[in-house]
Amino acid sequence: MSNESTILPPPVSNAAVETFGLTRHYGTLTALNRLDLTVNRGDLFGFIGSNGAGKTTTLRILSTFLSPSTGTARVLGHDVVREANQVRRILGYMPDFFGVYKDMEVTEYLDFFAACYRIGATKREQTINDVLELVGLSEKKGALIGALSRGMQQRIGLARVLVHDPEILLLDEPASGLDPRARIEMMAILQELQRLGKTILISSHILSELQSLCNRVAIIEKGSLIYTGPVQGVQDQFAQKPGFRLSVADNPQRAIELLRERPEIAEAEPEEESGRIRVVLADGLANGGVIAEIIVNSGLQLTGLEEDEMDLEDVFLQVTRGETQ
Repeated sequence: MSNESTILPPPVSNAAVETFGLTRHYGTLTALNRLDLTVNRGDLFGFIGSNGAGKTTTLRILSTFLSPSTGTARVLGHDVVREANQVRRILGYMPDFFGVYKDMEVTEYLDFFAACYRIGATKREQTINDVLELVGLSEKKGALIGALSRGMQQRIGLARVLVHDPEILLLDEPASGLDPRARIEMMAILQELQRLGKTILISSHILSELQSLCNRVAIIEKGSLIYTGPVQGVQDQFAQKPGFRLSVADNPQRAIELLRERPEIAEAEPEEESGRIRVVLADGLANGGVIAEIIVNSGLQLTGLEEDEMDLEDVFLQVTRGETQ
C-alpha cells in the first residue's frame, strides 16, 4: 500500500460573490473599510445603506469597473482584478444611472449590446425576443427608447444586462424613481429571475420591498459591515425589546401616565396619526398581558392591543445613524 496521501479536489463553494477585507480609498476618504461579504448562489440579496455608505463602490469593484485599494473580491471563484474578463462574461451590472440611446429602437439598442458580447447574428434575434418577453416589453420592439416611460426604460436597461445570460446580476437601485406600479413590476421580474436560477445582488432604499423580496441582506454604513444574514435574523438580532400598540376608549393621556409609572414599561408614547399608544416593555418581558392588566385595573376600557413587530425599515433606522463618508 502506498504511503502517499491521496490528493482530493477542493470542495465546491456555494458562494457566488465573496469579498475579503475589501477596502477602497479616495485620497484620505475611506469608502470601504475591510468589507467581508458573501452572497450565495441563488440568493436574492439586499444590500442596504444610506447614500455614501459604500454600496455603489462595492458594486463597481465587483463589476470590474473599479479596483480595490486593498483586499480581494471573487465572483464565482474568479478574482475581479486578475480575471476581469472571465468575471464580465458571467456577470451583468446595472448602475443606478445608465445611458440609453434615445433615438434608437428597442431592438437596435439590444442588438448592439448583444453584438458587443459576440453573440452571433442568427442567435441575437431570438435572444432579444427572449429578454424582452422576460421583462414584459415584447410589444415595444420597434419603439424608440426616448418615447418610453421611465419604468419601461429601466426594464430595457435590465434586458440589456441579460442579453449574454449572466449567472450573477448586480443591480444598483433598479427601482429608483419609479412609480409604485413600475416598482411592483420590476420586483416581480427579479423574483422570476431568481426562480430561473440567477443570483441577484440588489441595492435599494425601498426597504419595505426588500423585506418581502430578499432572502438575505447586508447593512453597511460608512464603508463597514453592520450585519449580514437572513432577513428574519436581522429583526431577531436587533429587536431587543418587545413593543405593542394599544388603544383605549377614552382618556389616552391617563393611560400613558399609568403605563409610565410602572417599572415593567420602558416606553409609552402617543401616536398622533393613529391615535394609538406605542408601548415598549422592559428587558426580559415579552408578554403583553401586563399592559392589559394595567389598563383594565385602572378602570379604563381597552379597545385594542397588538404586538408591534419591527420591520426592516425600523431595524435600519435603529442600527444606523445616517452618517456618510
